[in-house]
Amino acid sequence: YLQTSNMKELDTIEEFNDFLNDNPGKLVVIDFFATWCGPCQFIGPYVEQLAEADKLKGKAVFAKVDVDKNDDASAEYGVEAMPTFMLFLNGSKVDSVRGADIRKLITKIETQISKL
Repeated sequence: YLQTSNMKELDTIEEFNDFLNDNPGKLVVIDFFATWCGPCQFIGPYVEQLAEADKLKGKAVFAKVDVDKNDDASAEYGVEAMPTFMLFLNGSKVDSVRGADIRKLITKIETQISKL
C-alpha cells in the first residue's frame, strides 16, 4: 500500500514542519510508520480511506513519516512504537494514538474536528 499512497510522505524534519505550518485551521494527522511493521501494513489501507473521506475534506489533512527515513521528526515527538498517529492543530500536538487502532483514531479525529 505504501507505493500507491495519496498521502504525502514527509522525509525530513523541514518537510514535516512545513506541512504543519502550511495547514492552519485544519487538523493535521501524521502517521508514523515503518515499512517492516506488520500492524502498519494492516492499518495502512484504512488510514488511506480516512484521508480520502468526504466528511473530512477541508477539515483534516493526512501525511506519513517513515521513521527510518525521518528519524529527526520521530525523535522530536518521542515516537517509540509503530504505528503512532499524532494529531496537530495550528502546529501544536493535540492528541495521539499508539498502535493500529483505527476506531480510536477515528474517534480522536472526530473529537478534534468538532472543535474547529
